[in-house]
Amino acid sequence: MTGPALLRARAVSRWYGRDSALVRAVDDVDLEVPAGQTLAIMGPSGCGKSTLLHLLGGLQRPTHGEIVLAGHRVDAMSERALARLRRQHIGFVFQSFHLMDELTAVENVELAALLAGRSPRRARQRALQLLDRVGLADRARHLPSALSGGQRQRVAIARAVSNEPLVVLADEPTGNLDSAATLEVLRLFEELRGAGQTLVVVTHDARIAAVADRVISMRDGAFADDSRFAVGTAGRAGTGTVYGGGR
Repeated sequence: MTGPALLRARAVSRWYGRDSALVRAVDDVDLEVPAGQTLAIMGPSGCGKSTLLHLLGGLQRPTHGEIVLAGHRVDAMSERALARLRRQHIGFVFQSFHLMDELTAVENVELAALLAGRSPRRARQRALQLLDRVGLADRARHLPSALSGGQRQRVAIARAVSNEPLVVLADEPTGNLDSAATLEVLRLFEELRGAGQTLVVVTHDARIAAVADRVISMRDGAFADDSRFAVGTAGRAGTGTVYGGGR
């Protein structure tokens, strides 16, 4: 079940350069993401979808507009407050995993919980539970270099939820994976969706979109289409993105 709006963007833009060199990476975007919704944002490379995700997560500042997460004005926060908000309430999954090479799988996962203020005992317990949940209990003490791409992405997903975030933001989470590893990640996203986790996923992969409650396509920094599915039907129907509506 989806709930009230957890994440909102109002007239959000991110521009680079000026005058004739001005690039409108994100241009006057409005968005509401209810609690418990899985949203997929699709579009060609360079359309602004990754920039939008970074804006929503406070990794970049908007040129104009307002972003609100659970009542917090993300765009107006100090850097210190923004870092605290990310540690406590946002989980990130990146295409290139961004695991710490010198830490084992369990240490990578527990780090996010420790930074969010969990006790070492609680952080380790949760990390082990999450690795078991993603099928990597037997790899908990392996370094990332000893893991396959699919295994590293599963560790990254476990890390993204170890701080019990309000929202998980995923940027092309299957972009570097083969078909078998992609299916592993799809299964995990379906489980998170079924557990009511709020997810915003930037992707080229129609298989990811097919398990979403809602799919938005972007073109040239703006929304080109917004397709909403009844909760629980998108994955079964495998409909993917429906193109055609107005902005």
